[in-house]
Amino acid sequence: MLNRLKGLDFKSVFAKRTKGIGIELAPERINIAQLRKHGQGFKLTAMHSTEVPEGIFQEGQIADAPALAEMIQAAMAETKIKADSVATAVPMRESVIRIIPVPAELDDRELREMVLNHEAGLYLPYPREEVDLDYQKLGFFTDEDGIEKVQVLLVATRKEVTDTYIETFKLAGLNIDVLEINSFALIRTIREQLRQFAPQEAAVLVDIEFDSTEIAIIVDGVPQFNRTVPIGTFQLQSALSRAMNLPTSRNTELLQGMTIPNTPVDSVRTGATGINPGMAALIRVLGELADELRRSIDFYLNQSENLEVAQLLLAGPGGGIGQLDEFFTQRLSLPTTQVDPVAALSLEVDQEIPQVQRPGLGTVLGLGLREV
Repeated sequence: MLNRLKGLDFKSVFAKRTKGIGIELAPERINIAQLRKHGQGFKLTAMHSTEVPEGIFQEGQIADAPALAEMIQAAMAETKIKADSVATAVPMRESVIRIIPVPAELDDRELREMVLNHEAGLYLPYPREEVDLDYQKLGFFTDEDGIEKVQVLLVATRKEVTDTYIETFKLAGLNIDVLEINSFALIRTIREQLRQFAPQEAAVLVDIEFDSTEIAIIVDGVPQFNRTVPIGTFQLQSALSRAMNLPTSRNTELLQGMTIPNTPVDSVRTGATGINPGMAALIRVLGELADELRRSIDFYLNQSENLEVAQLLLAGPGGGIGQLDEFFTQRLSLPTTQVDPVAALSLEVDQEIPQVQRPGLGTVLGLGLREV
């Protein structure tokens, strides 16, 4: 994607890079993680999270780069980490991700020319000159006409978005060594978990972030379908707060302390739950999210032959809500689990990380892992 800066690209979701640090920028927080090899696994040598006040981001995009850069500098100083370069990620909703077929006989130069200068334009909703592009060859297949082709993963992000990230870190005195899609970083942390699925089984990664949920349907470790739904932890907590006559807050600690009751689906829809108004409001919004998940899954399956969804994987700050996995299992009749990147990476930590917080660390740990 980003050929303007040396080493700054989306190539190879699972590639290794030089040692460094991962920084995740989100509308409500900055997460920093540094990992190092430790025996057969990894050790978390630094972890830090800083709240981001309202106004720094607007509609999920960086709106005040200088202020955000100051926060990054302060967070780095607090962690006492010395680093010149970092890995970071842009939200999936800011990118176009497509898998395209191209003739297998092309050499690397011809493939690059075709993908970046010809094929890309067919899949982009904006002019080619306004985007940064990158691609990766996946695997070979034979099409219905008996012609051998290769699948290529194409990733595109508008230059104004990538420029804002580059400028923000530059103001913070840091270079971006790797800039990728947040879902790619998240996939990296759970790659062993994804390997348990057969080629005809899809996993649905449900990343519940602050103001949206990013849905990625993954087959063979590669996102085949992506969609963003405007329901996140802020919307969940706002519904909870309104029903309980509490002021709306960006801090979602109240939400993290909740446990979703095992309530039959029919009683939720009829309102006969016997639970307090706050929980009833929370369950209604989660029901809306479940409906959007069902629509996304049905849409994808209707276009895919001989494919089944094997599991939902809950991630992000909202993914660790108590018994949320059981709620979606019941509502969607699909096995659901809350991802635990700490366990998935066999990560050694000096201080125990609460279970409710672990699903929200998948992206930043994946960025740190990219740098090990």
